[in-house]
Amino acid sequence: MTNTTIKPRVTPRAEDTRRKIYEAAMELFREKGFEETTMRDIAAKAGVALGGTYYYYSSKDAIVLAFYREMQETSTPLVDEVLGHKNKLKERIRAVLDERLKLLAPNRKFCAALFRHAPDGADPLSPFSEDTHAIRDAAVEQMRIAIEGGDVKVPADLRPRLPYLLWLYQMALIMFWLYDRSPGQQRTEKLIEKSLGLLVNLLRISSLPLMKPLRKAALDLVETATV
Repeated sequence: MTNTTIKPRVTPRAEDTRRKIYEAAMELFREKGFEETTMRDIAAKAGVALGGTYYYYSSKDAIVLAFYREMQETSTPLVDEVLGHKNKLKERIRAVLDERLKLLAPNRKFCAALFRHAPDGADPLSPFSEDTHAIRDAAVEQMRIAIEGGDVKVPADLRPRLPYLLWLYQMALIMFWLYDRSPGQQRTEKLIEKSLGLLVNLLRISSLPLMKPLRKAALDLVETATV
């Protein structure tokens, strides 16, 4: 006799309640901050019993992970649409960066508070954690697609690692953007433009025979840092 697990049916009412809790939490995170907001606060704002709130989200961390997933899922069709009209690598990478920053902009203050979790890979909210693995993979895949359709030939030994390296580049830019106090984050704009131009030029010359030893050394370094 086969033992099967029957998953509970997700009803429109249940999805509505889940969304109500999520939106209440996000509003409080923006207003009060992540650390200061409690699950009781979220339940009260959503008009849902505390026990019911925990039924849908086991913790504030679970709500933040839902936010991460939503940002990634929302960005995918937007990036795909933009990339369909661009063939220059610089423009394609820039499109990925721009779409991500646009999505994060309404939650900039909240995201800045979350970045304190970033360095610890054991922290569920870290972009390097096991909990965010699937979200991270999807973001890296966006960079792979940007590279594949670009006008720069990437050396075979660099190609498998480059999407992840570009994702790290994206994370560094997001961190800079989160703490950029210049009007309209103009410093971030300049940093993206200058660094991306340099990056693409380096990729252009990376396939030269003289660059092979340097590529190998750089890839060895990446391997050491990411194992």
